Amino acid sequence: MTLTSVPFGTTPDGESVLKTTLTNTHGHHVDVMNWGASLLEVHVPDRTGELANVNAVFDALDPYLRAHPGFGSSIGRFCNRIGLGRFVIDGIEYPLTINHGKHCLHGGTPNWSHAHWQTLAQDQMSITYGVVSPDGDQGFPGAVTAKATYQWNDNNELTITYEAETDAPTHVNLTNHSYWNLGGIGSGSIRDHVALIHGDQTLAVDDDLIPTGDYESVSGSPFDFLHPTTIGQRIDALPSTKGYDHCYVIARPAGTLRPAALVLDPASGRTLEIETTQPGMQLYTGNHLGGNEASAGLRGHEAFCLETQHYPDSPHHEGFPSTLLRPGQVMREVTVHRFGVSDDNE
Repeated sequence: MTLTSVPFGTTPDGESVLKTTLTNTHGHHVDVMNWGASLLEVHVPDRTGELANVNAVFDALDPYLRAHPGFGSSIGRFCNRIGLGRFVIDGIEYPLTINHGKHCLHGGTPNWSHAHWQTLAQDQMSITYGVVSPDGDQGFPGAVTAKATYQWNDNNELTITYEAETDAPTHVNLTNHSYWNLGGIGSGSIRDHVALIHGDQTLAVDDDLIPTGDYESVSGSPFDFLHPTTIGQRIDALPSTKGYDHCYVIARPAGTLRPAALVLDPASGRTLEIETTQPGMQLYTGNHLGGNEASAGLRGHEAFCLETQHYPDSPHHEGFPSTLLRPGQVMREVTVHRFGVSDDNE
């Protein structure tokens, strides 16, 4: 295992950004950077042994400094949506940044995807970034200290660990927002990718994709991936969202690693298996990628996201797993991305 770092650019404030490459003994490697604690390229083999990058990236720092789809970024303080951009803690209402219609999306603008994280620790197998979000950041109470650790190993397992602490009660919900195409980025549609999702329920949502608090069975619906099914088989049955943008309730109790999803690209044979401690996972099929410079040329349905997380709008639903973090507590969530190869091209 080797770890190497090279300059990747400089922010407008003059802060240096480093790209770090973690390479295992097979020569398979992942790239990360401290701007947004972001995952960049992920080079893994197909069934013939040919390496390709399977994670959507920009080839320079500048697009990451502007508005972008969240390519590989660490999203916080609160990924996904908070309805009407406010919540109440201990009787006090906190108004948040409104940046998505009437709501707060991904913690406001800018969120942690546009923060300069510090490198706290590294070795041949991993690197840890840290960020401090001040009290009042995007309206959220409390100063939050967070860490993001990327670990790569000889089994082509990428483990992402998020940790957070606070000095005042607040809500925290962190995810990595990578966009995958197991055929290789730029290879075209992901409609033929075959997905298995270990969740028999999704969160019911309103027209703005804000959870109602109810759960819906996936059985017999376009959301049913309990058995291997191509992503494109029923995607056109969701015209209002132009595809999938929904949170699955992952089977078995949260807090310990358990299977969340398995995706196969039949053409290349590459597979991605996900395990997580998080209670939920957002399936997003890149519905709004514009095929332009802001999306690195990617169009809708040419990449997919599997964002492990707590449920969106959790602060408004007592029945959801809590995202409330209080002083003295440590939020810690782990997600494993295991890349493999299937010999079956059927």
